[in-house]
Amino acid sequence: MKAHLLVVDDDPRITDLLRRILAYEGYSVAVATSGDDALKRTLERAPDLIVLDVMLPGLNGLEVVQRLRVAGDNVPILLLTARDTVADRVKGFEIGADDYVVKPFAPEELVARIKALLRRNQVERHEILHYADVQLDTGTRVAHRGPREIELSPTEYELLALFLRRPRQVLTRDVIMDRVWGLDFEGSSNVLEVYIGYLRNMLEADGEARLIHTIRGIGYVFKE
Repeated sequence: MKAHLLVVDDDPRITDLLRRILAYEGYSVAVATSGDDALKRTLERAPDLIVLDVMLPGLNGLEVVQRLRVAGDNVPILLLTARDTVADRVKGFEIGADDYVVKPFAPEELVARIKALLRRNQVERHEILHYADVQLDTGTRVAHRGPREIELSPTEYELLALFLRRPRQVLTRDVIMDRVWGLDFEGSSNVLEVYIGYLRNMLEADGEARLIHTIRGIGYVFKE
């Protein structure tokens, strides 16, 4: 699944540039133009990383970082700023930012720092996802239903992980396609239905109750 990045800057030249650069690198990119908009967008769709300008209208970037950290959100945050003093950098790190790039920046350096933060966060976010009697180890990518082990292909893993992170939540077909295959996917139009069938067969192989339910005309929900 491609990483989803949130770029926050009130300068459209910066956001347009970053959107193009990061989309070319294969990331899904959303844009916010103020601190309040950034907080709203993190609730609408949790990003895998935030590129955050410090000088913003309304809430500034440092205040956004503080609010996210107080709320328990550990999303990696890379600050963009025109300030280049040690005191400014230290302040950013003290409140919970993960990295710091000074404007004007070299696109290659910014991309390299983003990739490094995403790699580090992947290691740190090794977790056990579970709902009902289904469990998924994100480190080994091995699933269990009760005591039974289930081997998953990469796509089946991404699909099950998405459901386990959003139990009891109706996920539209478009949302699932975006998160698992990406909006630019050009394969078969029924690929989602095919993989839902694969996953159901695996989860119900020993006659267990259905957990993936079809919401006709909308999408799917993972629930007991």
